[in-house]
Amino acid sequence: MEGRRSQDTTRHSPRHHRSAGPQGTQLFRADELRAQTEQAAPTGNRRASVAEPILEGTSPGIEGHRFPLRAGRQTLGRRADNDIVLDDASVSSSHAWILNQQGQHVIMNMLSTNGTFVNDERVHEASLKHGDRVKLGQAEFVFLTREAGDRRVGVRHWLVGALLLAGIVLAFTLIRG
Repeated sequence: MEGRRSQDTTRHSPRHHRSAGPQGTQLFRADELRAQTEQAAPTGNRRASVAEPILEGTSPGIEGHRFPLRAGRQTLGRRADNDIVLDDASVSSSHAWILNQQGQHVIMNMLSTNGTFVNDERVHEASLKHGDRVKLGQAEFVFLTREAGDRRVGVRHWLVGALLLAGIVLAFTLIRG
């Protein structure tokens, strides 16, 4: 066992050697862990939904990358400790927050140098809806709550349809009666 341990430590240079916790658990820095999870979970396969909206990159360098938005607060910026890290010089180190407030997503500018824009309008805070264009510096996204071509009919559509049908039936009965 002792010979094996010395072999393991000689294979790793000091800068790659990780601290080990109880029972040999490896400890990672936040930026190392983020890099590992980004490599393990491809961003292109996530589907947008009301429950888990997506910010999809549209500008060069992030085009097609999908960033799922979870419940709570997510930070966006250039610094490695952000939830969504954008490697773009026009993006501030701590550029913006996206808050999920009871299913409503709100973007908040965090005193960034180049501003936060929703549909080409500079904002400090704005509610996001499906199809909104979001721009942080030169990094551009589209906010998606459903996939293109997804024609699911919502409750509101059913109610409008039912009311229209009831109105037609009532009109028809009044005309005949």
